[in-house]
Amino acid sequence: MGARIQDAHRGFIYCEAEELKGCDIQLDYPSVGATENIMLASVFAEGETCIRNAAKEPEIVDLQKFLAGLGVEVSGAGTPVIRIKGCKKLLGNIEHTVIPDRIVTGTYMIAAAITGGEILINNIIPEHVSSIISNLREVGCRINVMENSLFVAGPTRPKAVDIIRTLPYPGFPTDMQPQMVALLSVANGTSIIVETVFENRYKHVEELLRMGANIKLEGRLAVIKGVRQLTGASVCARDLRGGAALVLAGLVADGETIINDIRHIDRGYEKIEEKLASIGAIIRRENN
Repeated sequence: MGARIQDAHRGFIYCEAEELKGCDIQLDYPSVGATENIMLASVFAEGETCIRNAAKEPEIVDLQKFLAGLGVEVSGAGTPVIRIKGCKKLLGNIEHTVIPDRIVTGTYMIAAAITGGEILINNIIPEHVSSIISNLREVGCRINVMENSLFVAGPTRPKAVDIIRTLPYPGFPTDMQPQMVALLSVANGTSIIVETVFENRYKHVEELLRMGANIKLEGRLAVIKGVRQLTGASVCARDLRGGAALVLAGLVADGETIINDIRHIDRGYEKIEEKLASIGAIIRRENN
């Protein structure tokens, strides 16, 4: 597209260009972040940009809807090929409602599953969490799907699953892998999770081990032998979804769990402690 990119020290990358030009881009992997960034870069690029092997996640479709509302000629979101025609200016003010967060939905679904509780989640798009529904039914959850809501009843004790692979949408989302690891840590039997999307996405496992989980890692493979009871401990949220997994584990652990560095959790969950407390969790935020 004509950008000059300079790798800098300490994790920063500098990009600059007098103007961008539309072109064909073939992604080696259907990355959500890459697809979104190319779509945005293409808005004011000269000519047409074609993204092949594009990500198909619902967030991509929602971004296309937003850009189209601003007058951008864009098509193909939700398919492997997206085309964007560059424009000189955007339309004026528009109103756009962002789609419900499917990962937040899935996290609260697992909160019910891991505690054996019941929860009704409103304002969701059930199709977006279909893979999560399937896996939670496999562990023993009772799930009723309505037009824009879900009722989840957790089992007395979750059942182990043979194997779960994280995959691009509509497969099981990598952003739900840590939460599922927490759930399977207390399941009856041995489960296997294969992380195919991101490397080094098992930072939460070390913290779950502090709580008494029985998990062995072999590269991208996690072998989880469920234990009857986790134990509260002082743990650290090393990333966003890993932090959510620790919250879920703390809900069923014996004793008190203290989660440090919760700024990661706040990136993806608004007042998670208040929402969980409103449905019976004994949880509070400590301001240092």
